[in-house]
Amino acid sequence: QLQLVESGGGLVQPGGSLRLSCAASGFTWNYYAIGWFRQAPGKEREGVSCITSSGGSTNYADSVKGRFTISRDNAKNTVYLQMNSLKPEDTAVYYCAAPCSRDGSSWFFGDYWGKGTPVTVSS
Repeated sequence: QLQLVESGGGLVQPGGSLRLSCAASGFTWNYYAIGWFRQAPGKEREGVSCITSSGGSTNYADSVKGRFTISRDNAKNTVYLQMNSLKPEDTAVYYCAAPCSRDGSSWFFGDYWGKGTPVTVSS
């Protein structure tokens, strides 16, 4: 059983930065690609980023490419999402999930989700 717990969300001004963390537990942690998706009020879930189990390959939504960076530290059982140049449209609850993959414009997130951490970008 894989358990995921997000942290690091909060209120930030436009142009600011936040780093989200996803702490994982479970003996199969290292086997999974892990990613982030977000959901804003009244909007559909949106894939944000995904990183392979080795950390050797990453994917990003076009809306965050160049501003967000996903990384993982398998020794600490943690995946990070560094978010820079934040915009009001980045406001959402951010969830980490496993496994994850991307095929063109379609994202897949598997059965393991955290409870989410809210991010609000506002002046």
